[in-house]
Amino acid sequence: MKKARKITATLLALAMMTGVTATVSGCQSGPAASTAAPAESQEAANSEAPAAEGKTLNIWCWNDEFQSRFNDYYPEVKEVAKDKSTTTLNDGTVVKWTINPNDNNNYQNKLDQALLSQESAAADDKIDIFLVEADYALKYVDSEYTLDVKKDIGLTDSDLSNQYQYTQDIVTDKSGALKGTTWQATPGLFAYRRSIAKAVLGTDDPAKVQEALSDWDKFNSVAAQASAKGYKMLSGYDDSYRTFSNNVSAPWVTDTTATVDPNLMNWVKQTKEYAEKGYNNKTSLWDDKWQADQGPSGKVLGFFYSTWGINFTLLGNSLKTPVAEGGKEEAGNGVYGDYAVCQGPQSYYWGGTWICGAKGSDNLGTIKNVMKSLTCDGTIMKKITTDTQDYTNNKAAMEEIANSDFKSAFLGGQNHIKLFAEVAPKIDMSNAGPYDQGMNESMQKCFKDYFNGTIDLEKAKANFEKTVKEKYPEITEIKWPS
Repeated sequence: MKKARKITATLLALAMMTGVTATVSGCQSGPAASTAAPAESQEAANSEAPAAEGKTLNIWCWNDEFQSRFNDYYPEVKEVAKDKSTTTLNDGTVVKWTINPNDNNNYQNKLDQALLSQESAAADDKIDIFLVEADYALKYVDSEYTLDVKKDIGLTDSDLSNQYQYTQDIVTDKSGALKGTTWQATPGLFAYRRSIAKAVLGTDDPAKVQEALSDWDKFNSVAAQASAKGYKMLSGYDDSYRTFSNNVSAPWVTDTTATVDPNLMNWVKQTKEYAEKGYNNKTSLWDDKWQADQGPSGKVLGFFYSTWGINFTLLGNSLKTPVAEGGKEEAGNGVYGDYAVCQGPQSYYWGGTWICGAKGSDNLGTIKNVMKSLTCDGTIMKKITTDTQDYTNNKAAMEEIANSDFKSAFLGGQNHIKLFAEVAPKIDMSNAGPYDQGMNESMQKCFKDYFNGTIDLEKAKANFEKTVKEKYPEITEIKWPS
């Protein structure tokens, strides 16, 4: 993978410098790597007295999720502007929020340009903290634009000791340096409608539903039972994808060869069967019909979701009257309270957001305090979970909640943290790589016409190969399972 990453970084850096931001930089573009300082000069710099902290902290992200966590739980927050564009800390530091939505790779493209200009930017304009997602984290981790969490920022092994290992593995560079931290752990579960489970299986008890769905053969059998009673097993083509893609046997790319894992073809086979037999609604992730299937009018048994999906997406979609229109998050509003969760046929994870310190920042002390408070402090982690139901990155805190009488009203009184705590330690990031986002998105997109019946399997494969070679010219061969 080292060679593949090096090739990718070189080509994408050249693409950035020549202004190409569509096909190549739109998927995996990255800032050009700068030359690392010699060890002796770095040691000398580390031994010098710390520089004075800047009074402007620039944070870049793609939505307001981290902003809300920061404003609600960072102990140093003094005041939040009415328009939420700035946050003032107790020491007078002003936090400026730059939020660029993810659509069409907008966030990454703008972040890349800003990082390329980081060295020449005025002190108050330099990026101090930026957020990255799991699918493209290595693009920034394996660059010189992210700070070493331990050597540069100053967190210790003791500070980080309660975090789940996979959350560190995904932001560890090829030299072994930790380049980010996160307040989240994102194990996945299968969220199902209790009322539909009763109609199909005769029970809504999570342990019994899990027994019925504990492997893919059983899952497919229940899909047939659901269909016979007028229900769909899944909403659309993408619903089970992460469960398959997180259980592959090797990374997408080795040197210049991309390999389609047999487990991804299992997803293709299952999804085609579901589409032909009417076991799904032929929707796509995030479209209106997919979201409607999660609400009062939906007839879908369940959805694969990680921790953030349950409280941020599924809950909102379950309501008949949205909160923005005066509705309340309570039983009686739509199907709030009619969902429960079980582990499902395979362990998996989905997503997650990491905090990275930007090279060139003059706020290392503040960055350290933010990371330590929001990703290492067990008391804060526990409060985030009990307040928001988000599963946080502290093993001790999560075990405490898992073994308590904590209950989720949205999930009909279930303590889903207990299930997440069982799944989280099983997450394996050993096959993650810098091509994950582009390859996974291409795989999902290129097979939809096959699922719809407008092209055959060989044409779908050809379309995938064409798309991959356009995105990644350095990939010279694509292997399919026999």
